[in-house]
Amino acid sequence: MPRKFILKILTAGDGGVGKTTLLHRYVDGVFMTGTHMTIGVEFFLKEIDIDEVDCTLQLWDFGGQAQFRFLLNSYVLGAKGAFVMFDLTRMITLSQIENWVDLCRSDDPDIPMLFLGTKYDLKDKISVDDNYILEVKEKYNFIDFIKVSSKTGENVDKAFELLTKYIIDRYNY
Repeated sequence: MPRKFILKILTAGDGGVGKTTLLHRYVDGVFMTGTHMTIGVEFFLKEIDIDEVDCTLQLWDFGGQAQFRFLLNSYVLGAKGAFVMFDLTRMITLSQIENWVDLCRSDDPDIPMLFLGTKYDLKDKISVDDNYILEVKEKYNFIDFIKVSSKTGENVDKAFELLTKYIIDRYNY
């Protein structure tokens, strides 16, 4: 009989980077246009089977606006992993990465975090250099970096599977 676990996973990043859109793509299989600003936290659930381990992913969608950030500290408790996200077409969305990392690591300084560059479908508008991204990845000890597109679905499942497998291995589930 397969083992079953509930894994709390955070999504963090500045407003407008595509956190909510990514979660709708992953959970519902749709590209949502015109999502509203997340105030505080929204919550998604997804059942996934990785290496014969049944997992319920509790996906916590953190609001990205600075005025709501004070609400988020209590929501990181018990998290097993996190996505730290930025918009590949807007360099400014990397300016607060350290704050997002600190927030995600406030309960567990070794929490596995995957670095996601969003809006990969807008290839002609990408303005963030890969070498700079890799420097940031190394600086904050992210487990990996993946470019994703919620519009096309490119690498979305891959990102969730990679982080989930890492968590399963880390905690010996």
